[in-house]
Amino acid sequence: MFEGVPIRYVECPRDAWQGLSRFIPTEEKVAFLKKLLDAGFVHLDLASFVSPRAVPQMRDAAQVLAALPPPEGRTYLAIVVNEKGMLRALSAKNLTAVGYPFSISDTFQRRNAGRSIKESWPVLETMLRLAKGRFDFVVYVSMGFGNPYGDPWELEQVVSFVAQIRALGVREIAIADTYGVADAERIFAVLDRLVRAFGPDGLGAHLHSRPDPAEVKAKVDAVLAAGVRWIEGALGGVGGCPFAGDELVGNLPTEVVVPYLVDRGFNPGPDLARLPALAEEALLIKTRYA
Repeated sequence: MFEGVPIRYVECPRDAWQGLSRFIPTEEKVAFLKKLLDAGFVHLDLASFVSPRAVPQMRDAAQVLAALPPPEGRTYLAIVVNEKGMLRALSAKNLTAVGYPFSISDTFQRRNAGRSIKESWPVLETMLRLAKGRFDFVVYVSMGFGNPYGDPWELEQVVSFVAQIRALGVREIAIADTYGVADAERIFAVLDRLVRAFGPDGLGAHLHSRPDPAEVKAKVDAVLAAGVRWIEGALGGVGGCPFAGDELVGNLPTEVVVPYLVDRGFNPGPDLARLPALAEEALLIKTRYA
């Protein structure tokens, strides 16, 4: 068995599926997720409890979770954006973690959550109170590497934002390049500054990229060079922000990232031999339901 340096690799089928226009049958979602578990994936971002009108693909989140085997040391995470979603998550079977997308761009926060940044702080506090003792809580700092809206963005602004979230007791914070606009230099600059301010524990990177292995590897190198050991992606590079406006920008492709992490001496967990077939199936799902 390969013994490498531990790293937290999160596979994100929820992010891959949520933008597909046709509904993926619940049993098909469950079958694919079980294949991921069998292949050794430990951390799955697999559902969301948001308005079915906003994200109809995730309307069966509770049924999907109930059909999975007990987590038993695995992470099953769902996205929530408000108190109503948190209450639905609290009644779900097998869920171990919730994630809240909190944009550093006020424009995007209003667009994504229906409220301003200022209005979102008390919502976050309420959800943290409800989740305490039940779920791990992750905040995704979207637009963490810049934004296309012209909203103010400075590196120290990101540091201050993360500090405010940490002050509420949140230990797990992933910085997201929501639109895939950040190059490796920007990714390193942001993560290195955050690691120097807070240490590497509990800091993650959710990045998007064009399907160019060299670009993908350069971004992974930037994350690792900064000292961050939590990376997220999706098989086939499927998904990414539906507002990005560039269909070539998707999630980091797992079938590229995971073998590269092994080459770099890390142990992300999944069986490398299973990745090509899983990536092919992920792309078939995209083709069938896009």
